[in-house]
Amino acid sequence: MAPAPSSTSSAIILNINGEKHHLSIDHRTTLLDALRERLDLIGTKKGCDQGQCGACTVLVDGRRVVSCLSLAVAAEGREITTVEGVAEEGELHPVQQAFLDLDGYQCGYCTPGQICSAIAVIEEHAAGWPSAVTDDVGPEAGPPPLTPAEIRERMSGNLCRCGAYVSIVQAVTRAAEAYEEERTAAAKEAVA
Repeated sequence: MAPAPSSTSSAIILNINGEKHHLSIDHRTTLLDALRERLDLIGTKKGCDQGQCGACTVLVDGRRVVSCLSLAVAAEGREITTVEGVAEEGELHPVQQAFLDLDGYQCGYCTPGQICSAIAVIEEHAAGWPSAVTDDVGPEAGPPPLTPAEIRERMSGNLCRCGAYVSIVQAVTRAAEAYEEERTAAAKEAVA
């Protein structure tokens, strides 16, 4: 049982990777520190601790968040997904598989943040969200092609000190193609 909260802490419930975690936590605790220090979910990495490198990227309600700048108390009631939660039933997520197949990592330190970010990039693109390099942002234009320039722009918040960017772009491309094939198959199955 968690100790009673003080005036500078709160008892919260964080829903992480489909599991509820009860914590008594200082209001100033970042989501990153709650994940790593309190819950031993060490896949999410602490890089710059200033929101500039993307190593701590997680998904909150499906959207990318740099967890070093997010307070844990603000994440209560939201669905948090870390790299530990992206695989399903023992099978790697298509993004994880593409990173593995195409060497989208070197030392691996940034890889959890890259993977979480790539998952969100693919979802954002599929939803038709434009980026800073999208030529036509009109609603009738539809999703822009997911070109290497689009991927680089959309992944630009995630740094790789080893310089595996070429392989990361290839991995995101392959995972996006797999995602599109899965969506098309599901749509055909729904019609049949």
